[in-house]
Amino acid sequence: MNDKVVLNHWAHEWLADLGLSANWVEYITLGIDIILVLLLSLVVDFIARKVILRIVTRYVKRSKNQYDDILLEKRVFRSLAHIMPALVIYYSLPYLFDESVSLIQFLQKLVITYMIINIINVGHKFLKALEHIGLSSPRFEGKPVSSYIQVAMICMYIAGGVFILSNLVDKSATAILTTFGAATAVILLIFRDTILGLVASIQISGNDMVRIGDWVSMPKYGADGDVTEINLTTVKVRNWDKTISTVPTYAFISDSFVNWRGMTSQGVRRIKRSLNIDIHSIKFVDDELYKKLLKVERIKGYLEKRHEEIRQSNESKKVDKSILINGRHLTNIGVFRIYMESYLAEHPNIAQDQTLMVRQLQPTEMGVPLEIYCFSNDIAWLNYEQIQSNIMDHLMAAVGHFELHIFQNPSGSDFRELRR
Repeated sequence: MNDKVVLNHWAHEWLADLGLSANWVEYITLGIDIILVLLLSLVVDFIARKVILRIVTRYVKRSKNQYDDILLEKRVFRSLAHIMPALVIYYSLPYLFDESVSLIQFLQKLVITYMIINIINVGHKFLKALEHIGLSSPRFEGKPVSSYIQVAMICMYIAGGVFILSNLVDKSATAILTTFGAATAVILLIFRDTILGLVASIQISGNDMVRIGDWVSMPKYGADGDVTEINLTTVKVRNWDKTISTVPTYAFISDSFVNWRGMTSQGVRRIKRSLNIDIHSIKFVDDELYKKLLKVERIKGYLEKRHEEIRQSNESKKVDKSILINGRHLTNIGVFRIYMESYLAEHPNIAQDQTLMVRQLQPTEMGVPLEIYCFSNDIAWLNYEQIQSNIMDHLMAAVGHFELHIFQNPSGSDFRELRR
């Protein structure tokens, strides 16, 4: 007596006593077996989900480890529970169809395929949990965690597809991969952006070029704002106007961009602005202007010291002072430049430990530029704009005290004045 008869001996006798034919007895017995297996698999599924999973959930919630909480939240354990009923069905098939080997093999292939898909689903949720852990961990702050997770998912999907195909066609995974090797060129063409993105992600991470939260500027792609996401193929940038720019990951390797992280890490932001001085207003400082500028407290000490140095130098060389071009003299633009430096050195919102200077640039058709180069100690956009605006407001108002004029192209009102 075979295993099937042993397991269903009571069913055979009971059905035979009812006067049913041998074929009907076999069919009904098979149906009973199938129902029993399905009931058994449902019981196992119930035990896995309602009993084992509940015990695991209770243990996880009591645990101080936060990682298992994330695995529970991402439903990793729940997905694992679905594998157990499939195992019951797989090992029950030989008892249900012991006389049909081909049918058993076909059904077992379907069950194995289901289990592989389920395992892939578990792996997917596990990797999403790892991504969540990585993105929330200070250790991986700014790293392209999503890119690595996506690469792992692609490898997992490819491996799962190979195993499913290998199971269905009765070929080894090695033979399947060998076949795929012949189609490498096609695969490279299909996954071109993915491969480029993978290489770019590795280089970005290895060289620490871009992190999530960095302010980057990439005019070619219209991106100017904070990096919100780095994945395998794209980098998302939230611009200051609240729009989202999507930039290919490999563009950060092949194209130029500006990363303002250094400014953020040091807590300073550069101010680089110019005042264009009308060349016709530049002159030597005469006695009248000198006496007037002595009343300016910021440069009084400088004027007295420089005036004494110049007087001694001119007297030692017996310079003819009747013409100002002879000897050494102060100029109003030079004194104003010193005033600008003194004003910035006293400003509470200018970082004094950073480069601070006022320099004269090459004269142009717009006049002589006096450029401010310094750093604000407040990098917040609104505050930064107010600081540099206040500085420029003051300097533009102060320039007239030095008998200088800011260059400005003639406007309509200027031409109207000329016609009067």
